[in-house]
Amino acid sequence: MDDDLGGCMSVVWATTSPESGRFSPGERRSDVRGLSDRFSKLRSRGQGYLEVRLPDSEFPQLALGFRGDHAVIHLINDAAGMSLLVGDGTVPSGAVVDVPIMDELTEFTGDFVLSVDRAWALVRNFIRMEAPSDLGEWCEL
Repeated sequence: MDDDLGGCMSVVWATTSPESGRFSPGERRSDVRGLSDRFSKLRSRGQGYLEVRLPDSEFPQLALGFRGDHAVIHLINDAAGMSLLVGDGTVPSGAVVDVPIMDELTEFTGDFVLSVDRAWALVRNFIRMEAPSDLGEWCEL
C-alpha cells in the first residue's frame, strides 16, 4: 500500500488480529507503515476494526470498522464523548450495512457509511495531525 506519510511518523494503534479475526485491544506503537501493513492484511481478509491515536495524547482517537467496501468512523473525544462521522453517500440513506465494531457486527444506516478507501484516507489525514473537525461532519452520540 502506498504510504505518503513516510515511515518515521509514530502512531499508537490497536486492531483486529489478521490471524484470529478478533479484536486485540493491546496498543502498539509503530511508524505509519506498521499500521498501513496491518490495515492491508485486514483488507485482504475483507473486514476489520482499528483504533488509532497520536502518541502524545490519549485523545482524540479514531476508530474505523469496515467490511467489504463499506466503513464507519467513530471519533472518541474523551472517556465519555463519542461521535460518528457522517457518510459520503456510498450507501443510500435508508440502507443498512453491517461493519465490525471490536468483535461485533453492528448495523449502521447509509447516513454514516463511507467507502473503505475514503475512510482510510481520512485516518491518514488524522495521523497528519489534521483536526477531527477537518475530516467531515460529526454526529455526537
